[in-house]
Amino acid sequence: MNARVELTRYRTVWVSDTHLGTRGCRADLLLEFLRSFEADELYLVGDIIDGWRLKKSWYWAPSHSDVVHEILAKARRGTRVIYIPGNHDEVLREYVGLMVGTLEVQRQAIHTTADGRRLLVLHGDQFDGIVNHARWLAELGDWAYTLILELNRQFNAARHRLGFGYWSLSAYLKGMVKGAVSFIDNFEHAIAEEARRHGVDGVVCGHIHKAEMREIEGILYCNDGDWVEGCTALIEQPDGALQLVHWAEERQTHVRRTTAAAYAA
Repeated sequence: MNARVELTRYRTVWVSDTHLGTRGCRADLLLEFLRSFEADELYLVGDIIDGWRLKKSWYWAPSHSDVVHEILAKARRGTRVIYIPGNHDEVLREYVGLMVGTLEVQRQAIHTTADGRRLLVLHGDQFDGIVNHARWLAELGDWAYTLILELNRQFNAARHRLGFGYWSLSAYLKGMVKGAVSFIDNFEHAIAEEARRHGVDGVVCGHIHKAEMREIEGILYCNDGDWVEGCTALIEQPDGALQLVHWAEERQTHVRRTTAAAYAA
C-alpha cells in the first residue's frame, strides 16, 4: 500500500542556518520539510554546512547526507537552487558567480515576488561586528552556543520520552538575555538599512537564528530562522504572499495528511 500525497507547491522557499555537520542540526525535521513541498526556487541562505565545527571535530550523521541528497534531487527535478554562503560555510564564497554542480553560488541576490516586490537576499554576517572584527570572540561564542545546543538536545530527548513536543531551551535563554535582545534589534535595523540602500522593498536573511517577519521603517524584514533551534523557513505562495513556517509545530498537519493518504490508498 503506497501513500500518494500531493506535495505542497510553493513559488519560493528560503532556508538557512541548518548547520549540517553538528550534533545540534535537526536534520530529521529538515528532511521532513524538504520532502513536503516542491518549489520553483530554493534559496539556501548561508551556514548550511558548518565548516567551523567540521574543522575542529568531524561529525556527519546519515540524515545530514539525506538532506544534501534531497536538495540535489530538487535541483534535478527543476527547482532553481541558489546557495548564498554564510560565515560558517564561507569557503564557498570562493565560488561566487559559478555553478557548483546544479547549485548557483551567489554572494547575495535580488528576488522578485509574484506580486512584484523586490527582496534583497543575503546571509547577514557582514552586519555582525563580532564576526568581522573579533573572530576569536565569535569562535568562543560558537563553542558556548554548541554547549547550549547539546543541553537543548538532551532536554528535548527527555521531553520526548515524557510525551511532550519540541521546545527550544536555547531560544528561550537567548530571549531572556538583555544583551542578546539588543544585538538582535541592532542587527535587524542594520539589515533593513542595507535593503533601503539597494532601493528594494524588503530583505531576507539568516545568521542570528531568530525567525521574524515585520516592517522596519517601510522595509519588510524577513529572517528565515534556523534548523538547530526554531526549525523554521520562509515561503512564498504562488500569489506572492510570504509567511514563516514553524515546522516543529506544523509538521503534525503533514503527518496526519500522509497517514490519511496511506489508509485511503
